[in-house]
Amino acid sequence: MLRRAAAKLGFLSTPIPKSNSSSKSSSRVELRSLLNGNRNSEFCGPLTSFDWNEAEPRRVGTSSIDTTCTIWDIEREAVDTQLIAHDKEVYDIAWGGVGVFASVSADGSVRVFDLRDKEHSTIIYESADPPDTPLVRLGWNKQDPRYMATIIMDSAKVVVLDIRFPTLPVVELHRHQASVNAIAWAPHSSCHICTAGDDSQALIWDLSSMGTAGGSVSGGGGQQPAATADGGLDPILAYTAGAEIEQLQWSSTQPDWVAIAFSTKLQILRV
Repeated sequence: MLRRAAAKLGFLSTPIPKSNSSSKSSSRVELRSLLNGNRNSEFCGPLTSFDWNEAEPRRVGTSSIDTTCTIWDIEREAVDTQLIAHDKEVYDIAWGGVGVFASVSADGSVRVFDLRDKEHSTIIYESADPPDTPLVRLGWNKQDPRYMATIIMDSAKVVVLDIRFPTLPVVELHRHQASVNAIAWAPHSSCHICTAGDDSQALIWDLSSMGTAGGSVSGGGGQQPAATADGGLDPILAYTAGAEIEQLQWSSTQPDWVAIAFSTKLQILRV
């Protein structure tokens, strides 16, 4: 029953307080919708992540350990599309546009899907050192969707990719001293990304000097970018928390603020 419950997606809302409502009741969070695609069997794979489509807010994508990605229509409270996305567990999902999303998996690949052609996907990257090492997190650059970043399981590096040149990273960021747990692209800049990990560090990088987002990757001549694996790029800002940082978010409405979560604390950082 625990696995079945974990496979459901619920949406919460805070009701608008009425004039005669008490302050206690007006702050109550209520369940608005429970999306459950598991109607024909007792068990199914738990969800691992989800992402809201900003360009088409009625769509939410979820990933699961059962190798699938599911696109939900929250207005109809029903599954819109379900795809077998990978050969193994899917750990993260991210939208890159109205009908385009990507996912990462325990099979070590980043795959991009276009809902206009549900029978095919494009493999953008496969982990190689060692081969098939699981990829656990994915971040798609919303300011420049040509670029995305991914995290390799138990690795201190972050891989930045250009979807126009599959398999070859644009740059690998190597300044963390322990496993990276979270990534977030700047909501207001195409060339800045924040990373955080088990070394208690939150680092902000400017990728424009590497010819990535915000720069001229192809140099105007359509040449394939050269991968940089020596970790030559240094972060422009660094913050040390009191414990391993498990999660971070870069505020889309207040882009000067980044939130990090570690231990029992949530901290808001000004950048």
